[in-house]
Amino acid sequence: MKKIIPVLAAALISCSAVSVCASAEDAVNVTVTISDGSSSPVLIQQKVNVKDIDNDGKLTVNDALYIAHEENFSGGAAASYASKTGQYGLSLTKLWGKENNEAFGYYVNNVASMGLADPVSEGNSIYAFIYTDVTGYSDAYSWFDKNTADSKQGDEIELTLSRAAFDAAWNPVTLPVEGASITINGNSTNYKTDANGKVTVKLDDAGRNLISAKSDTLTLVPPVCVVNAEAVTAVTTAQAETTTTTEAATTTSSDTTTAESTTAASSTSAAATTTAKAGTSSKNDSPKTGDMGAGTAVVILGTAVCTAFALRKKNED
Repeated sequence: MKKIIPVLAAALISCSAVSVCASAEDAVNVTVTISDGSSSPVLIQQKVNVKDIDNDGKLTVNDALYIAHEENFSGGAAASYASKTGQYGLSLTKLWGKENNEAFGYYVNNVASMGLADPVSEGNSIYAFIYTDVTGYSDAYSWFDKNTADSKQGDEIELTLSRAAFDAAWNPVTLPVEGASITINGNSTNYKTDANGKVTVKLDDAGRNLISAKSDTLTLVPPVCVVNAEAVTAVTTAQAETTTTTEAATTTSSDTTTAESTTAASSTSAAATTTAKAGTSSKNDSPKTGDMGAGTAVVILGTAVCTAFALRKKNED
């Protein structure tokens, strides 16, 4: 028995160590958006590393919202965030510094959360908001089909706007938002959603663009889509094109000059060669013609001398 006790103790210590390591590795990353009832959210898709703050053994919506307030609200979570356990479990009592008669809503991946104790996992998107209608709760949670997107300056992006609602039997349903006006970085535009909630938006400004929407017929919880538009430098492109054209022109000119030089050189060489050959032929023919004339004269002169000598001798005889 004495031998077994140390073994069991070691096993318990090992299990505890493994549990601690597993707990540390279980931290997940989510994004948190918070709307305090104003026209634009006060926190937009803020990245949060979620740990088990309340030590309930799991990572929850409560942990994510607490950390988001602790890291982003002046004064931390103690001044801006509170919750309580009631008849229906853990619920919000203060969000972004406002108690609001406990009229709050929170969604995970655009699905209504049943309570703060709902679990979260890696990559989840959490949206918590304050109801502006604290009696009828008519605020409509709305969202785009894209949370984020990348594009280039001047490009168009198509979005679909939906909202959460209930049917006659109080079952949750998703409906398109028709006729909503689109805002970009808080500025009104002429873009409106169609009957299917679709809209095509052109991004004129480079950088981070916050796209949201508002409606004349519905009280929308402001939807958010963050689009990072890459700047397009038209001047640089023009310079590159000019440089390319200049280089092409220079190359063509050089090639033409080279071709002309080569042609001229070939013509000159051919002419010189022809002249030289002609000159050489004249010089070679002239000496030959002169040699033949001199030989003939010598022969005639010799014949005359011999004839004269013969006649003289005959006369003497």
